[in-house]
Amino acid sequence: MKEQDRLEMERQLSQLSEAKKLVTDLTQKLGRRPTACVVTFGCQMNARDSEKISGILAEAGYELTEDEHADFVLYNTCTVRENANLKVYGRLGVLNGYKKKNPHMKIALCGCMMQEEQVVEKLRKSYRFVNLIFGTHNLYRFPELLVSCLSQEDMIIDIWKDTERIVEDLPVRRKYPFKSGVNIMFGCNNFCTYCIVPYVRGRERSREAADILKECRALAADGCKEIMLLGQNVNSYGKNLDEPITFAQLLSQVEEIDGIERIRFMTSHPKDLSPDLIRVMKESSKICRHLHLPLQSGSTEILRRMNRRYTKEQYLELALRIREEIPDIALTTDIIVGFPGETERDIEDTLDVIRQVEYDNAFTFIYSKRSGTPAADYPEQVSESFIQEQFDRVLKLVQDTARKRVARYEGQVMEALIEEVNESSEGLVTGRLSNNTIVHLPGDASLVGSIVPVRLSSCKGFYYLGEKI
Repeated sequence: MKEQDRLEMERQLSQLSEAKKLVTDLTQKLGRRPTACVVTFGCQMNARDSEKISGILAEAGYELTEDEHADFVLYNTCTVRENANLKVYGRLGVLNGYKKKNPHMKIALCGCMMQEEQVVEKLRKSYRFVNLIFGTHNLYRFPELLVSCLSQEDMIIDIWKDTERIVEDLPVRRKYPFKSGVNIMFGCNNFCTYCIVPYVRGRERSREAADILKECRALAADGCKEIMLLGQNVNSYGKNLDEPITFAQLLSQVEEIDGIERIRFMTSHPKDLSPDLIRVMKESSKICRHLHLPLQSGSTEILRRMNRRYTKEQYLELALRIREEIPDIALTTDIIVGFPGETERDIEDTLDVIRQVEYDNAFTFIYSKRSGTPAADYPEQVSESFIQEQFDRVLKLVQDTARKRVARYEGQVMEALIEEVNESSEGLVTGRLSNNTIVHLPGDASLVGSIVPVRLSSCKGFYYLGEKI
């Protein structure tokens, strides 16, 4: 850790002590321990950020709850699609009603949505009951912001355009004791023309390998069996470090840590996925047999307009090489339908890639026009009727292909990490295979957090029913 980052961490820990005093005072005033609720929208990186926020709130003295009637409610927002923004505005209206009944309630907003100037201005004018607004670059200052929030009634807005700081050693409250995300880098340099992320997450900056490995060792010592290395584009990890290191090299070092039994990562950009990474995955006994490799479109022309920096042929060559080198791997992807200028011929190219790669699963999205991105100003916006018709075609082929891929394991015995007690079916627990497929099997809470051999008895489309052996 850089010296300035270490000093900032110490300063925030001092601020956390101040927050504890304020929460103690609030406890005496309320006659009970105050509650806090953190609600996460968006990706795995947001989920990891929420664990940090939850850890700071718990350390300050709040009792964590999932009930939004809490004394402190924080929304960690996503802005990849416009619907995410609309959902937050709708839920804020509900929170305002709760706050009118609880004069001690504090409402905070953070995350990607807060990095949009027009959003902050709308909140400033129309949602004055919100107490705290901060973004993606200064999350590590939450202890300090919490002190300010608890000390005054005025709306606090603290949004940064960017930062070089990486301050990670603050309290964390993990959702699962047996698995955890680990941030290895922040930001994105790719500037896909449809994507708002580089504008709200900033430019790429990698954590030092020594700090990542230290965190992974601490997680292993704390009983964590599975880690997920997180970054907007993990394949470009290490390029901006004083002592460059590749993602493949980092993976090899993480694999050497005793106690870590499973390693996952996301997201991989096809343009940066190296032969070394394929080799490391192939030879590894810990790296899970699952790779998320976003396609977005199978049309070379649409890929060019998206600024993806690979062609249909290059993507196919890479995906089929991975299939050949690691036959048991599950490949999943993202696909956007309805990008400006997309034609039926472009869709046929996408369908062709799906047929050749045979994805184990795919997240298929209708193009969402995001203000501030180049694609939002492209003149050839596609009609809704065309988008829906083509979306249905893509979705059907993806689902048909995925069912066949998932079904090929029926009757086999594979290891599953049991993640939770099944809430909808009494007497069942839910586990995840190395290839990311879900399996439900008889069991109770004593199995949660353990890796057990499971016979995959019956394929139900995209998941299995099984039994522990």
